[in-house]
Amino acid sequence: MSAAGRFAIGPAACGASAASARKLMERQRKPDAPQALWLYSCRIMAVDHYENFPVASVLLPARLREPVAAIYWFARNADDFADEGELSADERRALLGEYQAELDAIERDQPTRHPVFLRLRPVIAHYRLPLQLFRDLLDAFQQDVHKERYRDFADLMDYCRRSADPVGRLLLHLFGQATAQNLERSDAICSALQLINHWQDVGIDAAKGAHGRIYLPQDDMTRFGVGDEVVIRRVASADFRTLLRFQVDRARALMLSGAPLGWDLPGRMGLEIRAIVAGGLRVLDKIEAVDYDVFKRRPKLEAFDWPLIMWRSLVRPLDSNR
Repeated sequence: MSAAGRFAIGPAACGASAASARKLMERQRKPDAPQALWLYSCRIMAVDHYENFPVASVLLPARLREPVAAIYWFARNADDFADEGELSADERRALLGEYQAELDAIERDQPTRHPVFLRLRPVIAHYRLPLQLFRDLLDAFQQDVHKERYRDFADLMDYCRRSADPVGRLLLHLFGQATAQNLERSDAICSALQLINHWQDVGIDAAKGAHGRIYLPQDDMTRFGVGDEVVIRRVASADFRTLLRFQVDRARALMLSGAPLGWDLPGRMGLEIRAIVAGGLRVLDKIEAVDYDVFKRRPKLEAFDWPLIMWRSLVRPLDSNR
């Protein structure tokens, strides 16, 4: 097996199934997969499960498309290690550990061998990207392997801080716009995107893990009278709909608090972010349109949504605050 293949699927000692390993390896070999970049988190919402991460979008300045694609390739593959295929928890942790070892090698100025990092390393060096942001992403993906419940909203936001916010911060470093205010607003956008992804995927996530993965804060579920079994069984009860309405309103408020960032950044950078914000808000509208029954039909962006998204990206709201 070639070095690229070996590092794509992990050491043979991991014992990964051949089918799962092949799928992961194929994704490693397709860094330019046509996903539209922001979350991982922030993983735009019309395509695939890493949809809040618009990869090398035509809205981005051409000089940034390759750096953005390199970051995406890292985040997408690491997220797949945590979530996709039929790997055991130990196998997932081992694959993520290989990525951590590659970051350690970069920090110690030692050679990197993994194809993802051969592409990413010069981007990190040229733009002086903080390695801790990549470590935070890996830490969140490791958490996905073993954590299936979130105690309260603060617990969930701590996860978003590591699973989504680093992507926006990396983009601001690429843009040369990583001021304190910009970082704060970026965090709000990215965390909101992560929450939106959770709320549109409540039913999908409930089928993951040994006991179903539920991102809805446990204290909110108790307050609204929604038990785990309601989510696992995909029952859109009146109490569940009220709970999800509360979460949708909270995600929208968070997104709007960060939205001025898109109007503060210049040119195509700002347009890209405004499109991301508009896309996220549109998904929330769609969750409302199905009366919060995300089990029957997963709300997502369709082709006919994009003219509205682009209009909202170009026309500044009268109540937009700086």
